[in-house]
Amino acid sequence: MTNHNIKNHTNIEQFKLLLKKHSLKATTQRLAVHEAMMRLGHASADMVTEEIQKEGKAKVTIASVYNILSQLALLGIYDYRMSSNNKMYFDVNTFRHMHIYDRENHVYKDVIDDELMEMVEKHLSHKRFKGFKVEHIDIQLVGVPGRRKFQTAQG
Repeated sequence: MTNHNIKNHTNIEQFKLLLKKHSLKATTQRLAVHEAMMRLGHASADMVTEEIQKEGKAKVTIASVYNILSQLALLGIYDYRMSSNNKMYFDVNTFRHMHIYDRENHVYKDVIDDELMEMVEKHLSHKRFKGFKVEHIDIQLVGVPGRRKFQTAQG
């Protein structure tokens, strides 16, 4: 399935242009956060901080990383969601997609299914929700890791 609404900024030069568009400087810390997010995809501030420290390119704190991630999310450069362990996770992919959330390991994975998203959007386009204007549809599947094959064959 193709996705016609991709806004993923994988290129560091595109990221720098986005920062400039929003009157932000391409600081070493912002660039390090973006590079870490490109490797991680979905991550909390502590995960990004750990990734940056592992690379050793920039000096950052969890607080500064969280502030950068939050700012980028508010600008729409990243997306974000709250996990069941009350941590904010950021998503480098802002194109239309769903997530599956592993509630045991607190991991998000992208689910790309344009056909399902179009069906949901079409179905909901005729619905009205009193007192609300729907901005976008966010579908999240919640699960736990599946059992190993030999266990399911026995059980």
